[in-house]
Amino acid sequence: MSATAPALHPGIDAGVREWLAVWEQAWAALPPGAGHAERRHLFETLARQQRQPTPADIAVSELYAPHGNGFVRLRVFRPQADGPTPAVLMLHGGAWMEGSPETHWDNAVAVASRTRATVLSIAYALTPEHPFPTAIEQCRSVGLWVHAQAAALGLDATRLALWGDSAGANLAAALAIVLRDADVPVAGQVLVYPALAFDRSRPSYRENADGPVVQVRGMDFVDGLYCRRPEDRLHPLAAPLLAPSHAGLAPAMIAVAQFDPLRDDGVAYADVLRAAGVPVQLHPGTGLTHAYLRAVPWSAAARQALHTCLDWLAARLAPPTA
Repeated sequence: MSATAPALHPGIDAGVREWLAVWEQAWAALPPGAGHAERRHLFETLARQQRQPTPADIAVSELYAPHGNGFVRLRVFRPQADGPTPAVLMLHGGAWMEGSPETHWDNAVAVASRTRATVLSIAYALTPEHPFPTAIEQCRSVGLWVHAQAAALGLDATRLALWGDSAGANLAAALAIVLRDADVPVAGQVLVYPALAFDRSRPSYRENADGPVVQVRGMDFVDGLYCRRPEDRLHPLAAPLLAPSHAGLAPAMIAVAQFDPLRDDGVAYADVLRAAGVPVQLHPGTGLTHAYLRAVPWSAAARQALHTCLDWLAARLAPPTA
């Protein structure tokens, strides 16, 4: 996330521009040299200030899934329902070093409201304190635990899906690979402006080098916090685009943003999934930037993109017809 406002391309949606003015002004208030604690605090504060009301029919609680000798916190958003609900594991964005289920509260509420699934938003460990592979190992534990305990949790184990944005989409794509290899059925994966490799040779990295929101010049630093060793950037659970096989992965909705350095990661992933026989829908995000889900209250284009993802996921999670 940027502390200075980049020049805006004239093709960026007007509503997204309004949101960017608010967002960039807030981040510009960070003092020079602000560390992770200050950045995380600001992100939490902004998200809380901009949070939309939670509908009365969505109950919010917490669970703790076992992992090793400890636990992983889950923020749970459960719609009113008779009987077991589908389940969506949500992985928040924030460059692997910021964010939480609370910063992505509105995303979880939107998914729970539209799909009538219980959303379990994972508070995975952040960098730099916990580099790769800690987060994906925690997500693996959560995914296997939720599947095994589905009945006790009031969930339908046959209707499990994944949702992630940005770094969270990286983790969601990696978790889809992990669950496939563990023979856990996944009904669908929604990857919103995903980071899927560490190869910046694709055109979108040149076209959108200065953002907004994400700038290429800061990526080496961020990537280095997550992948401490150079070889980690080639690991398929850090760079799902490099997985040796994508066959048998869950159907995917990949939503990219036109004015995002990461755009072509998502496009490339759609191509490799299709080549492996995986059903894919790609949303181009025309006029949109990275992090556009935060612009939903300002932008009709962002709302339309969100609704496209939600409708796709709702169809994937619909109960089977007789």
